[in-house]
Amino acid sequence: MQSRKESLIESLMNIGIGYLVALLSQLAIFPLFGINVPLSTNLWIGAWFTAISLARSYAIRRWFNSRLHQAAQRLAGSV
Repeated sequence: MQSRKESLIESLMNIGIGYLVALLSQLAIFPLFGINVPLSTNLWIGAWFTAISLARSYAIRRWFNSRLHQAAQRLAGSV
């Protein structure tokens, strides 16, 4: 089972890579829809979505690990 620290590190790596992909995507896609904002605005938009994504990713990871641990305990108890 992953520790909380390992879950956080994995989530940070995932989010960091996702931030770069999202930022590059914003720079390419926003102008196609007539959204022209300065780079600083793109950075802030990406930062807000990244913070939300980090919280979501961490919570889901912890929930799944907890559920997996509970299932393993039930299986061990039934043997």
